[in-house]
Amino acid sequence: MTEAVDTPSRPTGNQPKRTFFGHPWALANLFGVEMWERFSFYGMQGILLLYLYYSTDLGGLGIDKAVASGIVGAYGGIVYLSTVLGAWLADRLFGSERVLFVSAFVIMVGHLALGLIPGLAGVGVGLILIAFGSGGLKANVSSVVGTLYAPDDVRRDAGFSLFYLGVNLGAFFGPLLTGLLQSTAGFRWGFTLAALGMAAGLVQYSFGRRSIPDVARIAPNPLARQHYLKAALIGAAAVVAVVVLVLTKVIRVDNLSQTVIIATVIAAVGLFALLLTSKRVDATERSRVWAFIPLFLVSVAFWSLYQQQFTVVTFYADSQLNRSIFGWEFPVSWVQSINPIFIIALSGAFAALWGRLGTRQPSTPVKFGLAAAIMGGAFWLFLPFANGGPNSTPVLALIGILFVFTVAELLLSPIGLSASTKLAPKAYRTQMIALFFLSSALGTTIAGTLGEYYTSVPETTYFGTLGLVAVLVGVAMLVGAPAVLKLMKDVR
Repeated sequence: MTEAVDTPSRPTGNQPKRTFFGHPWALANLFGVEMWERFSFYGMQGILLLYLYYSTDLGGLGIDKAVASGIVGAYGGIVYLSTVLGAWLADRLFGSERVLFVSAFVIMVGHLALGLIPGLAGVGVGLILIAFGSGGLKANVSSVVGTLYAPDDVRRDAGFSLFYLGVNLGAFFGPLLTGLLQSTAGFRWGFTLAALGMAAGLVQYSFGRRSIPDVARIAPNPLARQHYLKAALIGAAAVVAVVVLVLTKVIRVDNLSQTVIIATVIAAVGLFALLLTSKRVDATERSRVWAFIPLFLVSVAFWSLYQQQFTVVTFYADSQLNRSIFGWEFPVSWVQSINPIFIIALSGAFAALWGRLGTRQPSTPVKFGLAAAIMGGAFWLFLPFANGGPNSTPVLALIGILFVFTVAELLLSPIGLSASTKLAPKAYRTQMIALFFLSSALGTTIAGTLGEYYTSVPETTYFGTLGLVAVLVGVAMLVGAPAVLKLMKDVR
């Protein structure tokens, strides 16, 4: 099957071509829906850990800190793990754009459940719906962005960096507003505001769907009709198996993160095996898949540290950060808005830098290696303040540390999304993006598991050891960059 050209339709006659900061206009619509989705996602996640471990007197559920960290990590892992399902639905049945639209609706319902259903029941129903909806949206919105550019379009990395600005506008305002509402009116109102944000994104996207290229609505590797029943039965069997494992207490709250790690590793190995053995993947595409393996491993190491913003950094801010401003103590969740401020400030600069450098910019493997090493260095910056008491860490110190987090993130996250679209086999475009998100799934779940150890070991040991591991991973990637670049076959 011949794949359509990944470029939007052109205006006819003398009508001027409408652009979004020099990029296809459809990027503005995708920018908007992702901004609102991230508003709801990070707004909810900014107060989720607090809701789990705060005492019932403070409106929380009173769960042990270590278990709460594992739940948050597992939830984040399931979000990224479910991108595999979202990618499969897009590549084999419905196309990316349709899956994106339905997923946005599921996310909205999940946030409503979290806000309206009290106790653990609301947490269970809400997080499951949000996780699977977010997984479907995340893999496919990136795929749709990729359809706006030809593979050799030098604007591609810059476009993904601009798109990443929308992600972080939502990530900035979400924790600020939900955190403020939670601290003044309660957790339920904070979760409900997240639902309203997703509803706004769904309405906005509905009005702009026509600007999306038709190729985004086509399943590049459609499933034959005679296999529909088989696929449905496999899906039903998987659901039944999970239910049985939960009812028999094989899967429990206290081992949820370890279960998700195992499931993610199995999914990643299976998906790599599929791409490397499929007859629909030619020799050049297969070489690029091999090149993606070291990028995947570096990404796992990066996210294992970076995603501790939602576990360890939250614990740290609640117990050691001086959050007083002129006698008023700002909500703990506001710490989650520091990183997006820097993303907003720097993503445009990074996009301009990559655009100006063009073919002279560092290759993808080099950017990944630098990201891991810098992330390790960020953890070392906690060492001067480690093992302190309440209010012992100035807020400016944490702001500086999260600035370094941001620099590392901009070298890996938007670049990884872009690389996954460039290295993807034509028949498995969205599933390659899902592989990148699987690295996030594994790293995020590991971050939650590591957060369980944070409460039981000295902070100097914790931050020092993890920082060293990340630096060594980054150096190894820099040393191996020429070999990886060779496997990428003219893709940088």
